[in-house]
Amino acid sequence: MRGKILLFFLLACQGAMANYIFIPMDDRQSNHLKAYGIAYWVLKMDMEVDWLLNYRGGSFMCKYHPKIQNELVVRGVGYDIISDAQANSIIAEIASPAANYDIMKLEKYPRIAVYSPKSKQPWDDAVTLVLSYAEIPYTVIFDDEVLDGELATYDWLHLHHEDFTGQYGKFYSNYANMPWYIDQVKEAEGTARKYGFHKVSQLKLSVAKRIKEFVGGGGFLFAMCSATDSYDIALAADGIDICERMYDGDAADPQAQEKLNFSNTFAFTDFRLSRDPYQYEFSDIDNNAPERGLRQDNDYFNLFQFSAKWDPIPSMLTQNHSRVVKGFYGQTTGFKKQLVKPDVTIMGENKDIKEAKYLHGVLGKGFWTFYGGHDPEDYQHTVGEEPTDLNLHPTSPGYRLILNNILFPAAKKKKQKT
Repeated sequence: MRGKILLFFLLACQGAMANYIFIPMDDRQSNHLKAYGIAYWVLKMDMEVDWLLNYRGGSFMCKYHPKIQNELVVRGVGYDIISDAQANSIIAEIASPAANYDIMKLEKYPRIAVYSPKSKQPWDDAVTLVLSYAEIPYTVIFDDEVLDGELATYDWLHLHHEDFTGQYGKFYSNYANMPWYIDQVKEAEGTARKYGFHKVSQLKLSVAKRIKEFVGGGGFLFAMCSATDSYDIALAADGIDICERMYDGDAADPQAQEKLNFSNTFAFTDFRLSRDPYQYEFSDIDNNAPERGLRQDNDYFNLFQFSAKWDPIPSMLTQNHSRVVKGFYGQTTGFKKQLVKPDVTIMGENKDIKEAKYLHGVLGKGFWTFYGGHDPEDYQHTVGEEPTDLNLHPTSPGYRLILNNILFPAAKKKKQKT
């Protein structure tokens, strides 16, 4: 009891002398991932947060409040109590035309949805792992919610290990007799019938189109792993049967490749479908093994450095304490650069193998980001493997990229005082 009283007294004394809380996001921070959760929590308290782009790894700053300080202590996030004069000095430094810094004011917490089956899957999702670890709330939605028009109630949508082509992830060759695969097929076919579709591919295409409308109307989409290329493939194959008999009961259109419409896609163009139904691959978009020629000890990608004042959006999405990030596999690991559309912003790449890892684009009033790979801290995550324990990776640069996208919808450009 005496210890709690002393802590309260110390916090009160510090608060009386200070006006701001500064949360460093460079190498001084002991838990980068939970720091994002603090920023989100502050927004939910109807308070504002300044995101200091490119300044000490993309640090956060907000007005002092004892509740915030207490929450920082409870969650184990590093912070500094600074005076009004110190805060003004930081703001002046950031405002300098010679400095590649800027301030993004975060004003309103985004409502987050994760597109995922309600049934248990034999793999985990890096985004739900890090959201849970950072204590950021989210809602799981799936085909029913999308088709029933509920996307409009959210600001941000995540897609992960999903197949929008109706081929069940092309797991048939290795897992067709597994209970989870059988249940997945049964569930998808039932949903398709419920909404009047004859095939699961038609159901998934309808969902993909609703998601595209969500983005075009001002939503934020973040996709990883197989959700990236399978999504674009589904859009390009609108009205074309690309599924073989074991997936939808009849043969695929032999002219499917020639009929693809690349103008429908977000990120990719001129790709070629994988026509082998037993191959664990959707197309040649994915830059997967063995063609990459890399091992775990030499697999890295580099983040681009953007101008914070002139390119604030990609600057936000690449905030990190390390510009070099460990690579990691997924069903879709990385993207062949020659198949990325010219108007897409490449934010992270491995130049040596011409692989884009982290992409961003604009559609209508909204934005989307594609991130290759399955789990930033598990190099080659396998079906049925235990989920990553983020308590062991609180400073993960790869996971930070996910959380940059979480805060992105909350941002509003702040005008600097001169």
